[in-house]
Amino acid sequence: MEKTDGFGEELADFVRRVAELKAARSVTGEDLPTVLDAAIFELDHVADQLWPWYERLSSAGLPRTASADRQEQHLLRAVFQQLPLPVALVDREAVVRRLNLAATAFTGVRSGYATGRPLSGLLAHADRAAFRSQAAAVARGEGDRSLTVHLQQHPSAPVHATLTAVRPSGEPHPTVLVVMQPGALGALEPPTRPAPRATRVPDLAETTRHTTLMDLLDAMTTALLTAPRGDRESVLRRAARVLHGGGFADWVIADVTVPPMTRTAVLAPSSEEATALAAQDPAACPLVTETTRTGSPSLQVRPEDPDAFGRDSQGAPVLVQANVTSLLCVPLAAGGTVQGTLTVFRCGARPPFSMAEAKALDTMSRHISLAATEAP
Repeated sequence: MEKTDGFGEELADFVRRVAELKAARSVTGEDLPTVLDAAIFELDHVADQLWPWYERLSSAGLPRTASADRQEQHLLRAVFQQLPLPVALVDREAVVRRLNLAATAFTGVRSGYATGRPLSGLLAHADRAAFRSQAAAVARGEGDRSLTVHLQQHPSAPVHATLTAVRPSGEPHPTVLVVMQPGALGALEPPTRPAPRATRVPDLAETTRHTTLMDLLDAMTTALLTAPRGDRESVLRRAARVLHGGGFADWVIADVTVPPMTRTAVLAPSSEEATALAAQDPAACPLVTETTRTGSPSLQVRPEDPDAFGRDSQGAPVLVQANVTSLLCVPLAAGGTVQGTLTVFRCGARPPFSMAEAKALDTMSRHISLAATEAP
């Protein structure tokens, strides 16, 4: 400690002398060599005295401590990742910092995708506000909390979430450790790792999805080629029936967005739900108006904003009532102007729309726009 204090005092004196030398730069030419000699002397002092002193202090204890800290961090990171329980580390806003392997398998969401996004986005809409409130309370130091939530992909299965505050070294604010367990204790299995394979085996699931998309594109092309050219509403209805009847989406909503905005077709799991949504004004749907304004498609998985598609006649958010887990909204443009939009929902435990499916629907939207445009 005495050596460190002495080094600090010597360094402070050196800084003061450098300041004096800076102030002496304005001296006349006759006195300038004297100032220059003093500056060279100070540089020699740093090279011969201060720098070796600093190296001795550094070698006395810093490398060993840093090495021990790194080993400890590696150990804790390995324990976190291999823990058999699903564990997530979130901040006071419930944004995911880390997700271990068991949590990835339990939620069905990759760690890279979840990091930086709210953990509440994986939960059913009814549980999100309560989870965020409890996470904030734990982060404020108000004690551990526990509550029952439901994953949006499996809304019928309760999940017990336990929240406790931790303060990682070097972090200014505490973070929240979330441990998730299924309702039936003991039902969780540790994540299994695929056995190494000597040769690459074709991915049958991927091949099946590709074939399904090709069949959908073929059905859409057939429907558009047989539709009356330029009859916008007829073309939109045929396209909606292809997307809904082929099982691509649970809901299909087609809107004409040229003034006045009108809802052309709604296909839903039941006729009652379709009738209720058909009465909605498309201008009251933020997603439809935003897609019309920007002309860009929108893909949302586990939509964070429950009001993104407006509300029904009872004042309830459409996305919450339909239990929408993923959606796609694509513009129907002709001549550089968006003439309409096509929106599709998937609900419940169905897999979310993939990037490949979003690309396929974007391609089909251009074909629909061509078929809905009157021949020159």
